[in-house]
Amino acid sequence: MLKNICVTQLNLLKSASSLQQQVRTTFILKRKYEPLLHKTNERPRPMRPKHFIYELVEDTQVKKRPNMEVVLKTFVEGVGDKGDVVSMKPHFVYNKLLLPGLAAYKTPENIAKYAKTDAEKSAVKHSSAYAQRTVNMLETIVLAVVMNKDEPWVLEPWHIKASLRKAGFHCKEECITLPKERIEGPDLKKESKDFQCIITINKLEQATLKCRLHHWSTDPSERLPYVLEHWKMQSEPLLDVGSPEKRP
Repeated sequence: MLKNICVTQLNLLKSASSLQQQVRTTFILKRKYEPLLHKTNERPRPMRPKHFIYELVEDTQVKKRPNMEVVLKTFVEGVGDKGDVVSMKPHFVYNKLLLPGLAAYKTPENIAKYAKTDAEKSAVKHSSAYAQRTVNMLETIVLAVVMNKDEPWVLEPWHIKASLRKAGFHCKEECITLPKERIEGPDLKKESKDFQCIITINKLEQATLKCRLHHWSTDPSERLPYVLEHWKMQSEPLLDVGSPEKRP
């Protein structure tokens, strides 16, 4: 019985040792002190302890891997469109493109296989790889539109343009579509109420931008109390029709 137990333990140890995998790493070194040369047909000079001092030149384990080139099989937001050859970091390529089946390795066969046809080129769905990302960002914010509390005004596209610039977005006036109903003031009944406008990106993608109206006065005594993080608070719609019609 004891013999069987010992044999079993030895077998387990053998199987465990067979599962070990050798880690191969390469370190490129150079001698700090070069040994002197010896004369021809003479015995080499003995090396001193200082000749065994080395300096690290390169560690291949931490060496930055070069980018990989792949061919996209379909549109990938923030990367490119079908048939594009992109060069990106290996970790991103393996996990986000190759494993999900969104791309293939760059070869002449794959480039020809996944190239866009004439019908696909004519039917443009995305103006750029980053347009949809911009749409997503615009539709997740609540834009503060600050208007004058003392002087009469009518909301125009340049007001939205100025408010977008404060929020870090640069937009042309012709890309902004306001609601059909006229918005004018000052009117404190409209304070902190929401309305929507349409932002057209590259004459193709459209984003529905949520705006919130605020009144501001040049006179400090007439200013309304400051509301911290107003975008987190619920608000009422300013207009009966929340958003303008999208362009065809």
